[in-house]
Amino acid sequence: MAKRGAEDDEQLALKAGERPVADTGLSEGQDFEDEFEDEYESEDEILEAGVDGRPDEEREAEEQASGAMEVDRETFIPGRHKLDAGQTLAPDLSTYEMLHTIEPTWPCLSFDIIKDGLGDSRKSYPATVYAVAGTQAAQGREKENQIMVMKLSSLARNEQAGNIESDDEDEDDEATTDDPILETNSIPVTCTTNRIRAHQSPAANSSTLPMTITAAMQESGDVLIHDITPHLTAFDTPGYQIPASASKPICTIRAHKKNEGYALDWSPMVPAGKLLTGDCTGKIFATTRTEGGGFVTDTTPFTSHTSSIEELQWSPNERNVFASGSSDGTVKIWDARAKNRQCAISVQASSSDVNVLSWSHQTPHLLASGHDDGSWSVWDLRQWKTPDIAKKSKPIANFTFHKEQITSLEWHPTDDSIVAVCAGDSTLTLWDLAVELDDEESRYTADVTDVPPQLLFVHYMEQVKECHWHPQIPGVVMGTGGSGFGVFRTISV
Repeated sequence: MAKRGAEDDEQLALKAGERPVADTGLSEGQDFEDEFEDEYESEDEILEAGVDGRPDEEREAEEQASGAMEVDRETFIPGRHKLDAGQTLAPDLSTYEMLHTIEPTWPCLSFDIIKDGLGDSRKSYPATVYAVAGTQAAQGREKENQIMVMKLSSLARNEQAGNIESDDEDEDDEATTDDPILETNSIPVTCTTNRIRAHQSPAANSSTLPMTITAAMQESGDVLIHDITPHLTAFDTPGYQIPASASKPICTIRAHKKNEGYALDWSPMVPAGKLLTGDCTGKIFATTRTEGGGFVTDTTPFTSHTSSIEELQWSPNERNVFASGSSDGTVKIWDARAKNRQCAISVQASSSDVNVLSWSHQTPHLLASGHDDGSWSVWDLRQWKTPDIAKKSKPIANFTFHKEQITSLEWHPTDDSIVAVCAGDSTLTLWDLAVELDDEESRYTADVTDVPPQLLFVHYMEQVKECHWHPQIPGVVMGTGGSGFGVFRTISV
Protein backbone atom coordinates (compact mmCIF):
# COMPACT_ATOMS: atom_id res chain seq x y z
CA MET A 1 0.00 0.00 0.00
CA ALA A 2 1.43 3.42 -1.01
CA LYS A 3 2.12 5.88 1.74
CA ARG A 4 0.17 9.09 1.89
CA GLY A 5 2.18 12.34 2.02
CA ALA A 6 1.66 15.28 4.34
CA GLU A 7 0.27 17.45 1.52
CA ASP A 8 -2.49 14.91 0.95
CA ASP A 9 -3.37 15.05 4.63
CA GLU A 10 -3.77 18.83 4.45
CA GLN A 11 -6.14 18.56 1.50
CA LEU A 12 -8.24 15.90 3.25
CA ALA A 13 -8.50 17.65 6.62
CA LEU A 14 -12.18 18.63 6.85
CA LYS A 15 -14.30 19.59 9.80
CA ALA A 16 -17.18 17.35 10.63
CA GLY A 17 -20.19 18.00 8.42
CA GLU A 18 -18.39 20.57 6.22
CA ARG A 19 -17.22 20.53 2.64
CA PRO A 20 -14.71 22.92 1.05
CA VAL A 21 -16.11 26.02 -0.65
CA ALA A 22 -14.49 29.01 -2.27
CA ASP A 23 -13.69 31.94 -0.01
CA THR A 24 -15.45 34.45 -2.28
CA GLY A 25 -19.22 34.45 -2.64
CA LEU A 26 -21.05 33.83 -5.91
CA SER A 27 -22.04 36.76 -8.15
CA GLU A 28 -25.69 37.22 -8.88
CA GLY A 29 -26.88 35.00 -11.71
CA GLN A 30 -23.97 32.56 -11.43
CA ASP A 31 -24.59 28.84 -10.82
CA PHE A 32 -22.78 26.96 -8.11
CA GLU A 33 -20.31 24.49 -9.58
CA ASP A 34 -19.74 21.37 -7.48
CA GLU A 35 -16.15 20.30 -8.03
CA PHE A 36 -16.93 16.93 -6.33
CA GLU A 37 -19.81 16.12 -8.65
CA ASP A 38 -19.78 12.47 -9.85
CA GLU A 39 -18.45 12.11 -13.35
CA TYR A 40 -20.58 9.07 -14.13
CA GLU A 41 -23.63 9.75 -16.22
CA SER A 42 -25.52 6.55 -15.53
CA GLU A 43 -25.85 3.80 -12.98
CA ASP A 44 -24.91 1.26 -15.64
CA GLU A 45 -21.48 2.78 -15.96
CA ILE A 46 -20.92 2.51 -12.21
CA LEU A 47 -21.79 -1.17 -12.20
CA GLU A 48 -19.51 -1.92 -15.15
CA ALA A 49 -16.46 -0.22 -13.70
CA GLY A 50 -13.86 -2.34 -11.92
CA VAL A 51 -11.55 -1.43 -9.08
CA ASP A 52 -9.54 0.92 -11.30
CA GLY A 53 -12.48 2.50 -13.08
CA ARG A 54 -12.37 0.11 -16.03
CA PRO A 55 -14.61 -2.88 -16.73
CA ASP A 56 -13.30 -6.08 -15.15
CA GLU A 57 -13.24 -7.89 -18.51
CA GLU A 58 -10.99 -5.24 -20.03
CA ARG A 59 -8.57 -5.29 -17.10
CA GLU A 60 -8.39 -9.11 -16.92
CA ALA A 61 -7.74 -9.37 -20.65
CA GLU A 62 -4.90 -6.88 -20.34
CA GLU A 63 -3.36 -8.80 -17.40
CA GLN A 64 -3.46 -12.08 -19.28
CA ALA A 65 -1.95 -10.46 -22.36
CA SER A 66 0.91 -9.08 -20.27
CA GLY A 67 1.63 -12.51 -18.74
CA ALA A 68 0.37 -11.73 -15.26
CA MET A 69 1.01 -14.57 -12.77
CA GLU A 70 -1.96 -16.89 -12.26
CA VAL A 71 -2.78 -17.98 -8.74
CA ASP A 72 -2.42 -21.74 -8.13
CA ARG A 73 -5.61 -22.77 -6.40
CA GLU A 74 -4.76 -26.47 -6.11
CA THR A 75 -4.84 -27.83 -2.56
CA PHE A 76 -1.27 -28.61 -1.49
CA ILE A 77 -0.97 -31.98 0.25
CA PRO A 78 2.36 -32.70 1.96
CA GLY A 79 3.72 -36.01 0.78
CA ARG A 80 1.75 -35.84 -2.46
CA HIS A 81 2.95 -32.55 -3.90
CA LYS A 82 6.49 -31.24 -4.15
CA LEU A 83 7.66 -27.79 -3.20
CA ASP A 84 9.40 -25.70 -5.84
CA ALA A 85 12.88 -24.35 -5.22
CA GLY A 86 12.80 -21.69 -2.54
CA GLN A 87 9.35 -22.63 -1.27
CA THR A 88 8.63 -23.59 2.33
CA LEU A 89 5.57 -24.86 4.15
CA ALA A 90 3.93 -22.83 6.90
CA PRO A 91 1.29 -24.32 9.20
CA ASP A 92 -2.23 -22.93 9.24
CA LEU A 93 -2.31 -21.79 12.86
CA SER A 94 -6.10 -21.60 12.89
CA THR A 95 -6.13 -25.43 12.87
CA TYR A 96 -3.84 -25.94 15.89
CA GLU A 97 -4.89 -25.44 19.47
CA MET A 98 -1.24 -25.93 20.41
CA LEU A 99 1.87 -26.16 18.25
CA HIS A 100 5.50 -26.18 19.37
CA THR A 101 8.77 -27.42 17.91
CA ILE A 102 11.91 -28.08 19.95
CA GLU A 103 15.26 -28.97 18.42
CA PRO A 104 17.84 -30.85 20.53
CA THR A 105 21.52 -31.13 19.65
CA TRP A 106 21.03 -34.43 17.81
CA PRO A 107 17.86 -35.90 16.24
CA CYS A 108 16.18 -38.89 17.84
CA LEU A 109 14.83 -41.98 16.10
CA SER A 110 12.64 -42.96 19.04
CA PHE A 111 11.13 -41.57 22.23
CA ASP A 112 8.44 -42.37 24.77
CA ILE A 113 6.11 -40.18 26.84
CA ILE A 114 6.25 -40.68 30.60
CA LYS A 115 3.13 -40.48 32.74
CA ASP A 116 3.41 -37.84 35.44
CA GLY A 117 1.66 -36.81 38.65
CA LEU A 118 0.07 -33.66 37.25
CA GLY A 119 -3.33 -35.28 36.74
CA ASP A 120 -5.32 -37.04 34.04
CA SER A 121 -7.54 -35.44 31.39
CA ARG A 122 -5.99 -32.05 31.98
CA LYS A 123 -6.78 -29.23 29.57
CA SER A 124 -5.18 -26.15 31.13
CA TYR A 125 -2.29 -24.25 29.58
CA PRO A 126 0.65 -23.93 29.57
CA ALA A 127 1.11 -27.69 29.35
CA THR A 128 4.00 -29.82 30.62
CA VAL A 129 5.27 -33.07 29.10
CA TYR A 130 7.86 -35.54 30.43
CA ALA A 131 9.54 -37.87 27.96
CA VAL A 132 12.65 -39.94 27.27
CA ALA A 133 14.49 -40.27 23.96
CA GLY A 134 17.63 -41.74 22.43
CA THR A 135 19.82 -39.74 20.04
CA GLN A 136 21.37 -40.45 16.66
CA ALA A 137 24.62 -38.49 16.54
CA ALA A 138 26.47 -37.90 13.30
CA GLN A 139 28.88 -40.50 11.96
CA GLY A 140 32.23 -40.17 13.65
CA ARG A 141 30.69 -38.54 16.73
CA GLU A 142 28.98 -41.61 18.16
CA LYS A 143 30.42 -40.94 21.61
CA GLU A 144 28.18 -37.87 21.83
CA ASN A 145 25.07 -40.04 21.88
CA GLN A 146 22.89 -40.01 24.95
CA ILE A 147 19.59 -41.05 26.44
CA MET A 148 17.77 -37.81 27.18
CA VAL A 149 15.27 -37.61 30.03
CA MET A 150 13.24 -34.51 29.20
CA LYS A 151 10.83 -32.05 30.72
CA LEU A 152 9.04 -29.82 28.21
CA SER A 153 7.24 -26.93 29.90
CA SER A 154 5.63 -23.58 29.01
CA LEU A 155 3.77 -25.24 26.13
CA ALA A 156 1.31 -22.42 25.58
CA ARG A 157 -2.06 -22.41 23.86
CA ASN A 158 -2.12 -21.05 20.31
CA GLU A 159 -4.48 -18.06 20.47
CA GLN A 160 -5.03 -18.17 16.70
CA ALA A 161 -6.82 -21.51 16.82
CA GLY A 162 -10.16 -21.47 15.07
CA ASN A 163 -12.08 -23.11 17.93
CA ILE A 164 -10.96 -20.73 20.69
CA GLU A 165 -13.40 -18.11 21.89
CA SER A 166 -12.92 -15.71 24.75
CA ASP A 167 -15.83 -17.25 26.64
CA ASP A 168 -14.22 -20.68 26.47
CA GLU A 169 -10.88 -19.70 27.91
CA ASP A 170 -10.07 -21.02 31.33
CA GLU A 171 -9.62 -18.14 33.73
CA ASP A 172 -6.94 -20.13 35.52
CA ASP A 173 -4.83 -20.46 32.39
CA GLU A 174 -1.68 -18.42 32.55
CA ALA A 175 -1.40 -15.98 29.67
CA THR A 176 2.09 -16.39 28.31
CA THR A 177 4.01 -15.69 25.15
CA ASP A 178 7.21 -17.36 26.33
CA ASP A 179 8.92 -19.97 24.17
CA PRO A 180 8.68 -23.59 25.32
CA ILE A 181 11.37 -24.72 27.75
CA LEU A 182 13.31 -27.96 27.29
CA GLU A 183 15.15 -29.30 30.33
CA THR A 184 17.23 -32.45 29.99
CA ASN A 185 19.09 -34.85 32.23
CA SER A 186 21.31 -37.05 30.10
CA ILE A 187 22.74 -40.55 30.29
CA PRO A 188 25.77 -41.04 27.99
CA VAL A 189 25.77 -44.00 25.61
CA THR A 190 28.23 -44.97 22.90
CA CYS A 191 25.98 -45.51 19.88
CA THR A 192 22.61 -44.72 18.32
CA THR A 193 19.42 -45.76 20.11
CA ASN A 194 17.14 -47.49 17.61
CA ARG A 195 14.14 -47.65 19.92
CA ILE A 196 13.35 -46.74 23.51
CA ARG A 197 10.37 -47.53 25.74
CA ALA A 198 9.55 -46.60 29.35
CA HIS A 199 7.79 -48.63 32.04
CA GLN A 200 6.49 -47.53 35.43
CA SER A 201 6.00 -49.68 38.50
CA PRO A 202 3.49 -48.52 41.13
CA ALA A 203 4.83 -46.15 43.78
CA ALA A 204 5.34 -47.49 47.27
CA ASN A 205 3.27 -44.62 48.68
CA SER A 206 1.63 -41.38 47.57
CA SER A 207 4.61 -39.26 48.59
CA THR A 208 7.08 -40.95 46.24
CA LEU A 209 7.33 -41.14 42.47
CA PRO A 210 6.65 -44.46 40.75
CA MET A 211 9.83 -46.22 39.68
CA THR A 212 10.39 -45.48 36.00
CA ILE A 213 12.72 -47.70 33.98
CA THR A 214 13.62 -47.54 30.31
CA ALA A 215 14.77 -50.11 27.78
CA ALA A 216 16.92 -48.77 24.95
CA MET A 217 17.78 -51.00 21.99
CA GLN A 218 21.19 -49.95 20.76
CA GLU A 219 22.63 -50.10 17.27
CA SER A 220 25.29 -52.40 18.75
CA GLY A 221 22.69 -55.07 19.59
CA ASP A 222 22.76 -54.48 23.36
CA VAL A 223 19.59 -53.52 25.22
CA LEU A 224 20.26 -51.10 28.10
CA ILE A 225 17.85 -50.85 31.03
CA HIS A 226 18.13 -47.72 33.20
CA ASP A 227 16.32 -46.48 36.27
CA ILE A 228 15.52 -42.87 35.35
CA THR A 229 13.53 -42.09 38.51
CA PRO A 230 16.38 -39.88 39.86
CA HIS A 231 16.52 -37.94 36.60
CA LEU A 232 12.80 -37.21 36.79
CA THR A 233 13.02 -36.32 40.47
CA ALA A 234 15.70 -33.72 39.76
CA PHE A 235 13.38 -31.68 37.53
CA ASP A 236 10.99 -30.78 40.31
CA THR A 237 13.00 -31.15 43.52
CA PRO A 238 15.21 -28.10 44.21
CA GLY A 239 18.70 -29.04 45.30
CA TYR A 240 18.35 -32.71 44.38
CA GLN A 241 21.57 -34.22 43.02
CA ILE A 242 21.40 -37.14 40.63
CA PRO A 243 23.75 -39.85 41.93
CA ALA A 244 26.61 -40.76 39.59
CA SER A 245 25.50 -44.40 39.65
CA ALA A 246 22.21 -43.43 37.93
CA SER A 247 24.02 -43.16 34.59
CA LYS A 248 24.94 -46.83 34.70
CA PRO A 249 22.43 -49.38 33.37
CA ILE A 250 20.81 -51.59 35.98
CA CYS A 251 20.84 -54.36 33.36
CA THR A 252 22.39 -54.95 29.94
CA ILE A 253 20.71 -57.61 27.77
CA ARG A 254 23.27 -59.22 25.49
CA ALA A 255 21.14 -62.13 24.23
CA HIS A 256 21.06 -60.62 20.72
CA LYS A 257 24.85 -60.66 20.68
CA LYS A 258 25.91 -58.17 17.98
CA ASN A 259 22.66 -58.34 16.02
CA GLU A 260 20.96 -54.98 15.69
CA GLY A 261 17.25 -54.67 16.38
CA TYR A 262 14.35 -52.23 16.41
CA ALA A 263 11.57 -54.03 18.28
CA LEU A 264 10.89 -53.92 22.00
CA ASP A 265 7.86 -53.55 24.27
CA TRP A 266 7.07 -53.64 28.00
CA SER A 267 4.04 -55.64 29.09
CA PRO A 268 1.23 -53.46 30.52
CA MET A 269 0.00 -56.49 32.48
CA VAL A 270 3.18 -57.11 34.53
CA PRO A 271 3.71 -54.25 37.04
CA ALA A 272 7.26 -55.29 37.94
CA GLY A 273 8.31 -55.33 34.31
CA LYS A 274 8.46 -57.87 31.47
CA LEU A 275 10.22 -56.97 28.24
CA LEU A 276 10.24 -58.37 24.70
CA THR A 277 13.10 -57.59 22.32
CA GLY A 278 13.53 -58.61 18.68
CA ASP A 279 16.45 -58.38 16.26
CA CYS A 280 17.27 -58.45 12.56
CA THR A 281 17.90 -62.20 12.55
CA GLY A 282 14.28 -62.95 13.42
CA LYS A 283 14.83 -63.84 17.08
CA ILE A 284 12.64 -62.62 19.96
CA PHE A 285 13.79 -62.78 23.59
CA ALA A 286 11.79 -62.26 26.79
CA THR A 287 13.32 -60.63 29.88
CA THR A 288 11.55 -60.64 33.25
CA ARG A 289 12.20 -58.52 36.30
CA THR A 290 12.55 -60.57 39.49
CA GLU A 291 11.19 -59.82 42.95
CA GLY A 292 14.65 -58.73 44.04
CA GLY A 293 14.82 -56.10 41.29
CA GLY A 294 17.13 -58.01 38.96
CA PHE A 295 16.42 -59.13 35.40
CA VAL A 296 16.46 -62.61 33.89
CA THR A 297 16.50 -63.20 30.12
CA ASP A 298 15.23 -66.49 28.72
CA THR A 299 18.01 -67.47 26.34
CA THR A 300 15.68 -69.64 24.22
CA PRO A 301 14.27 -67.28 21.58
CA PHE A 302 10.87 -67.27 19.90
CA THR A 303 11.53 -68.21 16.27
CA SER A 304 8.87 -68.33 13.56
CA HIS A 305 9.72 -65.32 11.42
CA THR A 306 12.01 -65.77 8.43
CA SER A 307 13.31 -62.21 8.48
CA SER A 308 13.94 -59.19 10.73
CA ILE A 309 11.63 -58.47 13.65
CA GLU A 310 10.45 -54.90 13.11
CA GLU A 311 7.81 -54.55 15.84
CA LEU A 312 6.55 -56.22 19.04
CA GLN A 313 3.33 -55.46 20.92
CA TRP A 314 2.03 -57.07 24.08
CA SER A 315 -1.71 -57.63 24.32
CA PRO A 316 -3.35 -54.90 26.42
CA ASN A 317 -5.54 -57.38 28.30
CA GLU A 318 -3.95 -60.86 28.10
CA ARG A 319 -0.85 -61.40 30.17
CA ASN A 320 0.79 -64.06 27.98
CA VAL A 321 -0.16 -62.92 24.46
CA PHE A 322 1.89 -60.72 22.14
CA ALA A 323 2.03 -59.82 18.45
CA SER A 324 5.02 -59.36 16.15
CA GLY A 325 5.54 -57.76 12.75
CA SER A 326 8.40 -58.64 10.44
CA SER A 327 10.04 -57.71 7.16
CA ASP A 328 8.80 -61.11 5.93
CA GLY A 329 5.40 -59.37 5.60
CA THR A 330 3.63 -61.33 8.33
CA VAL A 331 1.92 -60.49 11.58
CA LYS A 332 2.12 -63.30 14.13
CA ILE A 333 0.32 -63.89 17.42
CA TRP A 334 2.21 -65.72 20.17
CA ASP A 335 1.56 -67.40 23.49
CA ALA A 336 4.54 -66.52 25.65
CA ARG A 337 4.10 -69.80 27.56
CA ALA A 338 4.60 -71.99 24.46
CA LYS A 339 7.45 -74.37 25.13
CA ASN A 340 8.27 -74.82 21.43
CA ARG A 341 8.67 -71.02 21.06
CA GLN A 342 6.58 -71.06 17.88
CA CYS A 343 3.75 -68.68 16.97
CA ALA A 344 0.08 -69.63 17.33
CA ILE A 345 -1.28 -67.57 14.41
CA SER A 346 0.38 -66.17 11.28
CA VAL A 347 -1.19 -63.79 8.75
CA GLN A 348 0.35 -62.41 5.56
CA ALA A 349 -0.42 -58.75 6.22
CA SER A 350 1.54 -57.21 3.36
CA SER A 351 3.64 -58.01 0.33
CA SER A 352 6.21 -55.61 1.82
CA ASP A 353 7.73 -55.29 5.30
CA VAL A 354 5.47 -54.92 8.33
CA ASN A 355 7.23 -52.02 10.04
CA VAL A 356 4.96 -51.17 12.97
CA LEU A 357 2.01 -52.46 14.99
CA SER A 358 -0.43 -50.90 17.45
CA TRP A 359 -2.86 -52.78 19.65
CA SER A 360 -5.97 -50.85 20.66
CA HIS A 361 -6.25 -50.50 24.44
CA GLN A 362 -9.94 -49.58 24.23
CA THR A 363 -10.99 -52.42 21.91
CA PRO A 364 -8.46 -55.24 22.36
CA HIS A 365 -9.60 -57.23 19.34
CA LEU A 366 -8.36 -54.45 17.01
CA LEU A 367 -4.76 -54.51 15.81
CA ALA A 368 -3.29 -52.03 13.30
CA SER A 369 -0.27 -52.75 11.09
CA GLY A 370 1.84 -50.31 9.05
CA HIS A 371 3.80 -51.43 6.00
CA ASP A 372 6.81 -50.48 3.94
CA ASP A 373 4.73 -49.75 0.82
CA GLY A 374 2.91 -46.90 2.59
CA SER A 375 -0.28 -48.81 3.33
CA TRP A 376 -1.70 -49.56 6.76
CA SER A 377 -4.45 -51.91 7.85
CA VAL A 378 -6.77 -52.66 10.74
CA TRP A 379 -7.42 -56.27 11.69
CA ASP A 380 -10.23 -57.81 13.75
CA LEU A 381 -8.54 -60.53 15.81
CA ARG A 382 -11.88 -62.22 16.39
CA GLN A 383 -11.55 -63.46 12.81
CA TRP A 384 -8.29 -65.23 13.69
CA LYS A 385 -9.94 -68.10 15.54
CA THR A 386 -7.76 -70.83 14.02
CA PRO A 387 -4.54 -70.75 11.98
CA ASP A 388 -6.35 -71.82 8.81
CA ILE A 389 -9.13 -69.22 9.15
CA ALA A 390 -6.58 -66.52 9.98
CA LYS A 391 -4.60 -67.20 6.80
CA LYS A 392 -7.70 -66.36 4.72
CA SER A 393 -8.73 -63.30 6.71
CA LYS A 394 -8.75 -59.80 5.28
CA PRO A 395 -8.30 -56.48 7.10
CA ILE A 396 -11.50 -54.69 8.07
CA ALA A 397 -9.90 -51.45 6.84
CA ASN A 398 -6.97 -50.69 4.56
CA PHE A 399 -5.55 -47.30 3.60
CA THR A 400 -3.08 -46.43 0.82
CA PHE A 401 -3.01 -42.64 1.15
CA HIS A 402 0.70 -42.53 2.07
CA LYS A 403 3.14 -43.32 -0.73
CA GLU A 404 6.19 -43.87 1.48
CA GLN A 405 6.88 -46.37 4.28
CA ILE A 406 4.83 -46.21 7.49
CA THR A 407 7.27 -45.52 10.33
CA SER A 408 4.88 -45.31 13.30
CA LEU A 409 1.22 -45.68 14.17
CA GLU A 410 -0.68 -45.56 17.43
CA TRP A 411 -4.27 -45.78 18.59
CA HIS A 412 -5.67 -42.88 20.59
CA PRO A 413 -5.52 -43.86 24.29
CA THR A 414 -9.23 -43.20 24.97
CA ASP A 415 -10.95 -43.20 21.55
CA ASP A 416 -10.91 -46.49 19.67
CA SER A 417 -11.65 -44.86 16.30
CA ILE A 418 -8.75 -42.37 16.22
CA VAL A 419 -5.29 -43.36 14.94
CA ALA A 420 -2.07 -41.34 14.44
CA VAL A 421 0.21 -42.42 11.57
CA CYS A 422 3.74 -41.34 10.58
CA ALA A 423 5.19 -41.94 7.13
CA GLY A 424 8.39 -41.47 5.16
CA ASP A 425 6.76 -38.64 3.20
CA SER A 426 7.41 -36.36 6.23
CA THR A 427 3.78 -36.33 7.31
CA LEU A 428 2.04 -37.21 10.55
CA THR A 429 -1.63 -37.87 9.84
CA LEU A 430 -4.65 -38.26 12.12
CA TRP A 431 -7.49 -40.59 11.14
CA ASP A 432 -11.04 -41.17 12.35
CA LEU A 433 -12.14 -44.68 11.43
CA ALA A 434 -15.72 -43.93 12.49
CA VAL A 435 -16.24 -41.65 9.48
CA GLU A 436 -18.19 -43.12 6.60
CA LEU A 437 -18.45 -41.62 3.12
CA ASP A 438 -22.06 -41.04 2.13
CA ASP A 439 -23.40 -39.83 -1.21
CA GLU A 440 -23.80 -36.27 0.04
CA GLU A 441 -20.11 -35.99 0.91
CA SER A 442 -18.87 -37.75 -2.20
CA ARG A 443 -20.42 -35.13 -4.47
CA TYR A 444 -18.12 -32.42 -3.19
CA THR A 445 -14.37 -32.99 -2.95
CA ALA A 446 -13.19 -29.58 -4.25
CA ASP A 447 -9.94 -30.22 -6.11
CA VAL A 448 -8.75 -32.97 -3.76
CA THR A 449 -8.68 -36.49 -5.14
CA ASP A 450 -7.80 -39.88 -3.67
CA VAL A 451 -8.13 -38.64 -0.09
CA PRO A 452 -10.10 -40.99 2.20
CA PRO A 453 -12.90 -39.36 4.23
CA GLN A 454 -11.38 -40.89 7.38
CA LEU A 455 -8.33 -38.63 7.04
CA LEU A 456 -8.78 -35.86 9.62
CA PHE A 457 -5.52 -33.96 9.56
CA VAL A 458 -2.14 -33.80 7.80
CA HIS A 459 0.76 -32.38 9.82
CA TYR A 460 4.07 -31.79 8.05
CA MET A 461 7.12 -32.86 10.04
CA GLU A 462 10.47 -33.30 8.35
CA GLN A 463 11.69 -36.92 8.33
CA VAL A 464 9.20 -37.89 11.04
CA LYS A 465 10.07 -41.25 12.62
CA GLU A 466 7.74 -41.85 15.55
CA CYS A 467 4.71 -40.37 17.29
CA HIS A 468 2.79 -40.94 20.52
CA TRP A 469 -0.42 -39.63 22.04
CA HIS A 470 -0.06 -38.12 25.49
CA PRO A 471 -1.99 -40.44 27.84
CA GLN A 472 -2.99 -37.61 30.22
CA ILE A 473 -3.53 -34.57 27.95
CA PRO A 474 -6.42 -35.37 25.57
CA GLY A 475 -5.64 -34.89 21.91
CA VAL A 476 -1.96 -33.94 22.35
CA VAL A 477 0.46 -35.67 19.97
CA MET A 478 4.25 -35.64 20.17
CA GLY A 479 6.50 -36.66 17.31
CA THR A 480 10.22 -36.91 16.60
CA GLY A 481 12.02 -36.39 13.31
CA GLY A 482 14.99 -34.90 11.54
CA SER A 483 14.10 -31.38 12.71
CA GLY A 484 13.60 -32.31 16.36
CA PHE A 485 10.44 -32.75 18.41
CA GLY A 486 6.98 -31.47 17.66
CA VAL A 487 4.19 -31.21 20.24
CA PHE A 488 0.75 -30.22 19.01
CA ARG A 489 -2.97 -30.51 19.39
CA THR A 490 -5.32 -29.90 16.47
CA ILE A 491 -8.85 -28.55 16.56
CA SER A 492 -9.92 -31.87 14.97
CA VAL A 493 -9.20 -34.20 17.91
